[in-house]
Amino acid sequence: MRYPLSQNTTTLRSAVRVRASELTGRGWLNTGGKSLDLEALRGKIVLLDFWTFCCINCLHVLDELRPLEEKYKDVLVTVGVHSPKFEHEADPVALASAVERYEIHHPVLDDPELQTWQAYTARAWPTLVVIDPEGYIVAHLSGEGHVAGMYSLVQELIEEHEAKGTLHRGDGPYVAPPAREGDLRFPGSAIQLNDGRFLVLDTGHHRLVVLGNDLSTVEQVIGAGGKGHADGAAELAQFDEPQGATVLPEDVASKVGYDVLVADTVNHRLRGVNLSTGQVTTVAGNGVQRLLDAENARTAGEWKRELGEDPLNTSLSSPWDVLYSEKAGRAFVAMAGTHQIFGFDPVSGAVTLEAGSGIEGLLDGTAAESMFAQTSGLAVDGAGDIWLADSETSSLRVLRLAEDGTVAAVETATGEGLYDFGFRDGDAAQARLQHPLGTAVLPDGSLAIADTYNGAVRRYDPATRTVGTLARGLAEPSEVLVDSSVEGDPVLVVVETNQHQLIRIPLPHDVAVVDEGASQSQRPRTTVAPGEHGITVRFTAPAGQKLDDRWGDPTQLKISSSPEELLLEGAGTSQGLTRTLVLNPDVPEGVLHITARAASCDGEKGQPIPDHAACHLYQQDWGIPVVQGEGGEDRLDLDLRGVN
Repeated sequence: MRYPLSQNTTTLRSAVRVRASELTGRGWLNTGGKSLDLEALRGKIVLLDFWTFCCINCLHVLDELRPLEEKYKDVLVTVGVHSPKFEHEADPVALASAVERYEIHHPVLDDPELQTWQAYTARAWPTLVVIDPEGYIVAHLSGEGHVAGMYSLVQELIEEHEAKGTLHRGDGPYVAPPAREGDLRFPGSAIQLNDGRFLVLDTGHHRLVVLGNDLSTVEQVIGAGGKGHADGAAELAQFDEPQGATVLPEDVASKVGYDVLVADTVNHRLRGVNLSTGQVTTVAGNGVQRLLDAENARTAGEWKRELGEDPLNTSLSSPWDVLYSEKAGRAFVAMAGTHQIFGFDPVSGAVTLEAGSGIEGLLDGTAAESMFAQTSGLAVDGAGDIWLADSETSSLRVLRLAEDGTVAAVETATGEGLYDFGFRDGDAAQARLQHPLGTAVLPDGSLAIADTYNGAVRRYDPATRTVGTLARGLAEPSEVLVDSSVEGDPVLVVVETNQHQLIRIPLPHDVAVVDEGASQSQRPRTTVAPGEHGITVRFTAPAGQKLDDRWGDPTQLKISSSPEELLLEGAGTSQGLTRTLVLNPDVPEGVLHITARAASCDGEKGQPIPDHAACHLYQQDWGIPVVQGEGGEDRLDLDLRGVN
């Protein structure tokens, strides 16, 4: 059985009035200590943003929402509902730090038990739910890229409820926390310069800081210190949450006029920095987040290595780290937002896709078929291979480079998948990390891992394929470096993000073995009936947009399962947003992995898409735990952009 797809392009509004559920959780942040409920928000348009602070797509939505919140600040109240994926994210101290770090200027509900998440049938991070001033749900959206269409919806609600007298203008309940003092604010990573000093990505201050070898003396500041994008002199340049950097070889630096390449994450750009002059230049990225620009809306699903030689007109997506490879003769970029590895040649300007299908997950194999999930810290070993922390799969991965510098194969050293994590040492097949963000190659060829959410530095030994622990008790270590500038044996330099500092740790001779168990994200399971199961993903283009059908059906559905044996029929990728699955009765439970895409462009229903229209690609990944049982559902409805 197939279920019809709604393609109403005029409104997001539901004809059925559904009363919003109460907001229930452990506590509130950004409210001055007050608790909120729906009654206190009556008369306002309420936007619930279901998020978790590990999620790069959630961070994208936070930035997308800022101009909307500013424009409608007297009528719109955004409430961030933090529903954690990882155990560490349920820590209230860690959540408070994340709210401060990401400069969230709206109330946040702490929902560690997923009570409000379940009440609103959220199934993915991020999810947006819009509630009208009378307390009724009017829209239910998954993924990112929805804010452009939210303007028309909010304006529609304003006009309707002003006419009814149910809209109350005025200040919302947000209360700003006290500002933090200090030289560093949530540093994301650091690199050691050739002279022994350290260049720190001072992420929370949106700048770069050069520290002396003592790790405390500020010797140089590059960046004005506010969020933004501006090239020029050190005191004028602007960054937006820079996360990673690499030093270029001297011969390359002499050709391009800068010696450090920076991943300017939220600006979706690469920046070149001349340390001697402090001059900052944009060298790649047009500031448009990849997968939301017009070209990618037309070519979604195609894998090609060559992305062009006009780097300033190429879209990037949250570059998290960057590393120059002597073997490849170019830089590798951890493109967290698209779950891929890009390449950038500073001399020619060529931008390349090195590895990753763009689908979020963990899959080894060729460059084209491999899957990653928020690629993060990069390191190069003695053979020239590239190691990376794949944060959302809590794994350590490696890119095996061919002699010509291209990626010959992707391999996983340790890690199981998107929802598997823990703190367990021992055999790599059974070991578990928790959202690692950094890695470094140790003198003996083993790998040090900044195991961020476990507050630890771990070690992977490729010779024995075992994992051990070098240090623990740290506050979200996001990067680890090997420092050979000190007398005696090399030591580790750790970027301790939530302590706003860099520290040195001796490299122990003996590696500890810790086993605190393996865990899985405990999302509510959906009971499904055995046999046939209908899948419908609803998509409603916002006012002023229409489905981009110039090259055929612009929607796509990709479905797989863990374990693979759960699905007898229905796995694979095809056009359309409906599918019939056949579940294997011999596999009682598992996870359905569903990815939906839809492309739309600016234009009116019934009219051709205008020339040079802005186009958008909407995409969302769901991992839905299911258990088979009599009386269970025989269909699953998901909202990419639809109504609840």
